[in-house]
Amino acid sequence: MMLCVREHANLRGYNSLGISEEAALLVEVSSEAQLGDALSMAHEKSWPITVLGGGSNVVVAGPLSGLVIAMRSRGRKVLARGAEGVLIEGEAGENWHDLVNWTLDLGLGGLENLSLIPGTLGAAPVQNIGAYGVELQDVFHSLDALDRTTGRIRQFDRSECRFAYRDSIFKQVPGRYIILRVRMLLRHYYSIRVDYAPLDSAWEATGLHRPNARVVAELVCQIRRSKLPDPAELGNAGSFFKNPLVDSSQLEYLKARYPKIPHYQQSDGRYKVAAGWLIEQAGWKGMREGNVGVHVQQALVLVNYGGARGDDILRLAERIIEDVQRNFGLHLEMEPQRLG
Repeated sequence: MMLCVREHANLRGYNSLGISEEAALLVEVSSEAQLGDALSMAHEKSWPITVLGGGSNVVVAGPLSGLVIAMRSRGRKVLARGAEGVLIEGEAGENWHDLVNWTLDLGLGGLENLSLIPGTLGAAPVQNIGAYGVELQDVFHSLDALDRTTGRIRQFDRSECRFAYRDSIFKQVPGRYIILRVRMLLRHYYSIRVDYAPLDSAWEATGLHRPNARVVAELVCQIRRSKLPDPAELGNAGSFFKNPLVDSSQLEYLKARYPKIPHYQQSDGRYKVAAGWLIEQAGWKGMREGNVGVHVQQALVLVNYGGARGDDILRLAERIIEDVQRNFGLHLEMEPQRLG
């Protein structure tokens, strides 16, 4: 199938913040062959390249030159069943939440805590997406990615992805790899993770005692919908800031000043401090300035009320970062990637 390259394309429908910026050229690719053709075209004409998945973790802060490639490859399947679990594979353009529901329909557990996270499967390893005590790396098996420096497809196992909190090799060397497909190892017999507030109280209220991934997924969806706006109705990029990590001495200092500060111990001995709580305590929750603001239900979410530019979002984020640093001595990092 021939490529359909659009000129002067509006990117509003290609990013969840709903920011209207222009791509000089844009092409949607639905196969590995089409991706190869698009890359060859860009190479021949010396166009810079930007790859987009669902656009749920980017801030488009200016027009994009060169060629924007929107990954739209679809397909998912069970590769193998064994004693360790069920190995599944999905193409990069698969909608993440649709994939989660598919695994639940198969009776598989592991992704239920990650329900309703916006974006595509191919973007999930870049951020090592996570929610309610679970991260992608917990179920990750391997992925295939195109190495743009060699033109070859390379397989990455978990260790090679260098997963960390909202981080991976794909963020550390941006632009080098284009993720093609992802594999995860799930299980029919599983232990649910409901020890992360407010999910624990929601699970307790069900009165259930046996693991039930479908129920956990429904509870996660209910919680997320109660706190997070639908990007189709109010432009946003989900959680805009990472939760800062502190060591035990830093935590004790903070607890002495703020006894109610929410914190969660990590496997490496450090503690994750709730960024949303910090932002709310600094007085930003529900604040609106022109076309941008902080969501009234969740201080971690910056929203576009309509007509906002990427720079408007970034200026608001910088002011919040400075205020939290001044009030708590903690530095917030943005989750979304800046484009343009």
